[in-house]
Amino acid sequence: MNGPVRGDWPNYSKLTDKDHHCHLKKGRPTYVAVWSEEDGDIRLVEVQYVGTHEKAPY
Repeated sequence: MNGPVRGDWPNYSKLTDKDHHCHLKKGRPTYVAVWSEEDGDIRLVEVQYVGTHEKAPY
């Protein structure tokens, strides 16, 4: 199970051990998603931001 970690996506990268981002649409404006993961008995993924690149929290 790969979950939120997808190194094979062309526009994906890890920001920290638990934080990730992916550019959803290139060009102007560029759209990006930022999310965080929590491991445990239940795996949780929290989407923190989806929107334009200029306002992304990273």
